[in-house]
Amino acid sequence: MIHYFLPRFILFLFFGIFSLQAQTDGTLADSTFVNLKDYSSDFVYDMKYATEDNFLKAKVYDCSECFLRLKTVIALVNANEKFIKKGFRIKIFDCYRPLDIQKRMWTIISNPEYVADPAKGSIHNRGGAVDITLVDLNGKELDMGTAFDFFGPEAGHYFDNLPDEVKKNRSFLKKIMKKSNFISFDSEWWHYNLKNASKEKVANQKWKCE
Repeated sequence: MIHYFLPRFILFLFFGIFSLQAQTDGTLADSTFVNLKDYSSDFVYDMKYATEDNFLKAKVYDCSECFLRLKTVIALVNANEKFIKKGFRIKIFDCYRPLDIQKRMWTIISNPEYVADPAKGSIHNRGGAVDITLVDLNGKELDMGTAFDFFGPEAGHYFDNLPDEVKKNRSFLKKIMKKSNFISFDSEWWHYNLKNASKEKVANQKWKCE
């Protein structure tokens, strides 16, 4: 007997891809800033700068929205679909960052290894960078060895004195992100830039909070 049944996750992915395609059929330029949640409901959010749980010890975003340029959103959704097939999802710490916020960060930590000089602007300011980790089906974060925004050598991709599980988790994250058109940032395991995102202009526009 043939059962005409598809697993729920296949149907879910199908309709998610269909929905994304419907929203990107030439109606918006790929450099347009959009809200990630309008293109996928499959991400987990912990927007650190919308809380005081960050190295600034201050809430600098009025609300926890993840805005990015459309081409970054498309690539990130594609990456998340790959992780979902393997039983994981992306958890997001930060997305587009207005230049005014970058300036405030620079006054606290004026070290270009960890905070981009606002005179040049960062890829976050261009809408092409994300700070992320992975969670399992129960929402538990994978062990990446350090907390987000840990300013020390242990957070770097080339720091080797780490448990095998941590190195495996970082490698897993990096491998799929690279396959999805992102590049890693040497000193921060959580930071990924869309390829060629540095060509976009630095932006300072703010989003409206609902």
